[in-house]
Amino acid sequence: MGSVPLYDPFSADYDRFVNWQGRLAYELPFIEQQLAAAGALRVLDVACGTGMHAIALAQRGYAVTGADLSARMIERAWENAAAAGSDARFVVAGFGELATSVDDGFDALLCLGNSLPHVLTVEALRATLADFAAVLRPGGLLLIQNRNFDAVMANRERWMEPQAHREGSQEWLFIRFYDFNPDGTLAFNVITLRRQGTGEWAQRVETTTLHPWLYGELSRAITAAGFSGLNCYGDMGSTPFDPETSGNLILIANREFGHVAADGPVRNKADTAVGRYAHTNDNEGGTR
Repeated sequence: MGSVPLYDPFSADYDRFVNWQGRLAYELPFIEQQLAAAGALRVLDVACGTGMHAIALAQRGYAVTGADLSARMIERAWENAAAAGSDARFVVAGFGELATSVDDGFDALLCLGNSLPHVLTVEALRATLADFAAVLRPGGLLLIQNRNFDAVMANRERWMEPQAHREGSQEWLFIRFYDFNPDGTLAFNVITLRRQGTGEWAQRVETTTLHPWLYGELSRAITAAGFSGLNCYGDMGSTPFDPETSGNLILIANREFGHVAADGPVRNKADTAVGRYAHTNDNEGGTR
């Protein structure tokens, strides 16, 4: 498998970038509320990154599998699980590859941290959502956390809040911003600055491409993929979604019973692989 832009080189610093204690304390109550409402015990965390959501849920008694396209992220996830004494398991699989890489019949599928925008075309989005449906049991929960790109695109919101981390005399700064491409996609850029003591800063710049999916586009695609009961929030504090002001777009739906997709029935194995970068999270609002 080839390298995954941005996320393979970022894997070593990813857990320095994210304030996991704060993020999990904020997000897990909402996530567990949704899992409880769906009667979910078996959970698939797609684009799981270094596995911290999966590990935290496994520690709370869920049977959790994490999947990510980046093999280096999955290596870090296994290391984190071993350090935590967690029985969460992990596989290398991107969007469109789940049904051929994991079991089916999951009670819930989580796609957190603004990961779905790595799917770049309408056709790829359709295949990704069909892949999600294929690994969920009928009635299973779908929970997606994206940035609110309605507001990002309307206001040309380019910069995200910088993040900082210290370990002894070493210091890291993480700076994220978008470039608005002529074809409507976004170049997502991460600058990592690192120094020892008061020495000079070393820097690394990594970039990947995102599609800024809007609320209307996603809601229609999710419904067409065989999900119903769609609810939307603006954050994981259960604030109602406002396309003009919300920082996030949280989409929650359930796989329908007996849905037949436009291109045939949902199967236990996906028919097509998607050109995708399946990946992860950061502080509330997403990494990307």
